[in-house]
Amino acid sequence: MSKKTLQEIKRIAREVHESIQKLKQPKLQSPLRSLSNVHYNAKDGYFEIGKAMKSRMLTASTIRTFAQTLRMMALSKNLVETDDIATKREAYYVSKNWGEARFYEQMESDTIMDDIEAMLLVNREQIGFIPEEKSGEVAGRLTVIDKDSDTGKEVKIDCTKMGSGAYSIPSSVEELQFETNAEFILAIETGGMFQRLVKHNYWKKAKCILIGMGGVPTRATRRFIRRLSDERKIPCYAFTDGDPYGWLNIYRTLKVGSGNAAHINEFFCVPNAKFFGITADDIEVYKLPTHPLKEVDIKRVKDGMKNDPFVQHYKEWQTALKKLVDMKVRAEQQALAIHGLNFVISDYLPEKLESEKSWLP
Repeated sequence: MSKKTLQEIKRIAREVHESIQKLKQPKLQSPLRSLSNVHYNAKDGYFEIGKAMKSRMLTASTIRTFAQTLRMMALSKNLVETDDIATKREAYYVSKNWGEARFYEQMESDTIMDDIEAMLLVNREQIGFIPEEKSGEVAGRLTVIDKDSDTGKEVKIDCTKMGSGAYSIPSSVEELQFETNAEFILAIETGGMFQRLVKHNYWKKAKCILIGMGGVPTRATRRFIRRLSDERKIPCYAFTDGDPYGWLNIYRTLKVGSGNAAHINEFFCVPNAKFFGITADDIEVYKLPTHPLKEVDIKRVKDGMKNDPFVQHYKEWQTALKKLVDMKVRAEQQALAIHGLNFVISDYLPEKLESEKSWLP
């Protein structure tokens, strides 16, 4: 892949150079990264990028962003050639050496990086950039087979023997291999709930693998779950809060990807994921304490109904979202503690596992 990436970078640079030599305005093209240019591929189960493109022509008004894009591509070329990496924050600071092309805020450099990723149709790890955010944690019936960076020898990491901690998913997971006899993967939104299930070895009782997503799962976490689920042929169940953010940001991103990264969702989503986290029905059945829906929650639901191809495809999600808005409440995973700190282990999760009709697609 690194060879192909280098070839693409050189091809784009060559086209820019040739345009300048011919006294023509050079331009850079990349897919338009937004929900408006995305459709839900129901057969394969993820968001796909559409045909709409955006062009950046070299003009007086675009000269700075055009130069920044070329400098960022040059940085990427160097990283790939030297088998090195740079965090998104480091890339921002490297630009301070670029004179007038430097970035004033990291949001600027992140946007350019995403444009290049889409332009090359690769993920940013393949062009040498890694995120700052912490990836997910893993505990339970799984052995991860990695390699020692110095010797190249296999290293087996037994996720049942992490003491009171957990295995941290690395930024790149393509070379990992897996051994497991687990029956399913449980992807958990909050760190507190993940820690509770780890503390009481829920994975033993349920014969599963626990993965703490820590909010919206990082690409590495999603890719890890996708590879693990596909290669070991085990299902993935998601357990989030009962609110629009847990449903439309965390779960939807896990299952079908995001509009902003639709050009690579094929690899960074888990199409076979099912949702059995907190639902509007659960709030009633388990008489959970709630919080009022905020304006931002209601807006998120309206946006989802109007613009999200995933919500539009599944009537079950439309019904669930409408019911939550009608109830005007939301509930957290931890609300289950009203029935006892370990009610989630003794009653809620076992009952959910036995009631597939209560799951959402």
